[in-house]
Amino acid sequence: MSERAFVALGSNLGDRLTNLSRAVTLLGERPGVRVLGSSRVYETDPVGPPQPDYLNAVLELDTDQSAHELLHALLDVERELGRVREERWGPRVIDLDLLSVDRQVVDDGALTLPHPRMHERGFVLVPLLELDPDPMLPGGRSIGELRPGAGFAGGGVRVFAPPLV
Repeated sequence: MSERAFVALGSNLGDRLTNLSRAVTLLGERPGVRVLGSSRVYETDPVGPPQPDYLNAVLELDTDQSAHELLHALLDVERELGRVREERWGPRVIDLDLLSVDRQVVDDGALTLPHPRMHERGFVLVPLLELDPDPMLPGGRSIGELRPGAGFAGGGVRVFAPPLV
């Protein structure tokens, strides 16, 4: 059964735009994953320790993989691109976060869907809204229930480049 999924991408080390593009290519080569579209690419202020600005985007996927299988595919792509997990919210070559898979609600210790902090992050919501005007948010909230600016971490979100695909 095919399902619609959304994945957030981020990079703030090396050639950031190439890192995002390579992640899209590698993800699209995974069995059972088809990249349907991409938001524009945004440059965003970092969250966490002092570090370079990020490039962020969101992908829309069609997949016949389970949410857990898709999560493992994302982790594999991160490893292939040289992601090393050293510091929480620290700089990274690539970061791939599974935001949602259809309207599934999952919270089993290995995976939480929808992504538990996506509604607090302008660098996720702004590109996501380009692809889905009514995304499923944590706690069953709708986009209309959010107060713009309240709790958005990461500061500025600036258009940087056209969609990745």
